[in-house]
Amino acid sequence: MQEYPYPHLHFCRALKTMLGPDMNWDDLKVIMAVRNNGTYAKAGVELRMDETTVARRLGRIQKSLGVPLFDAIDGTRKPTPHCETVLAHIEEMAKTANKISRISHQSGGPVGNIRLTSTASIAEQVLAPGLGRLLRANPGLSLELQTSDQNLNFSRWEADLAVRLGKPAKGAFSIRKLADLKFYLFQPNTGSKDVGGLVCAYPEDLSETPEMLELEARGWSAEQRLKTSNMRLIRSVIEDQGGIGVLPLHVSAGLLQDKRLKATALKARREVFLLIQPHLKEDPATRLVVDWIVKRFSDTLQTVEA
Repeated sequence: MQEYPYPHLHFCRALKTMLGPDMNWDDLKVIMAVRNNGTYAKAGVELRMDETTVARRLGRIQKSLGVPLFDAIDGTRKPTPHCETVLAHIEEMAKTANKISRISHQSGGPVGNIRLTSTASIAEQVLAPGLGRLLRANPGLSLELQTSDQNLNFSRWEADLAVRLGKPAKGAFSIRKLADLKFYLFQPNTGSKDVGGLVCAYPEDLSETPEMLELEARGWSAEQRLKTSNMRLIRSVIEDQGGIGVLPLHVSAGLLQDKRLKATALKARREVFLLIQPHLKEDPATRLVVDWIVKRFSDTLQTVEA
């Protein structure tokens, strides 16, 4: 095994012993889960075991290593410097495992499992239409595609790639801009300003987004009777001519040409960025997926506006 320039040689030898022929990978999952969640109870939920079992397993690991891995501070388990050393080894092991998995395939093309997260509307309207072709053309490639309005934690390796609306303020990752996303306000094309008391809006935690602030500025706050972050639901209400709502360009295909609807381009814009784990930016499989995502955005947005 490669030697690392860490202090505490006795500790490092113990770690290498634990990660030797009798290594229990589940032990590493316990350490990661406690670090990620801060308590035994929350770690147990992630690991699908009770908190007593988590505490017992962690106690056995710490006894084997001969050092504490966590300190209890204000009811939260905080990793010790020894634990950070363990996590550094785990990251190196993850990189090595990724390289080994590529060697083990003989597909003739990029090989790897890429974990990608994005909002549901981007996954469904931008990525999904070309997903089958991508995977058929690259038999050594597999994707874990997660959809969520919440951002996964890159520093804890919860995703390899992430499509996000808005530029993160900080973080240890590579970043690439994908688009300046436009928004349209749709309402029935009846010539009346009365929207029947039905305005579709985002939930409160998204009320400060540029598109919702512009909607509020138009004086329709009191008529917001449907609140959802699900773009498909908002689109369905718009298509049913039941009220008004705001949709991003990639969810507006077909509606911009619908004569029953009045579409107004908003001044609001949201930048879309692709985040890339830095240790994967030169990985062939990752580069393939990154290039594919860039093309999917370009093709989709051009097609919708055509």
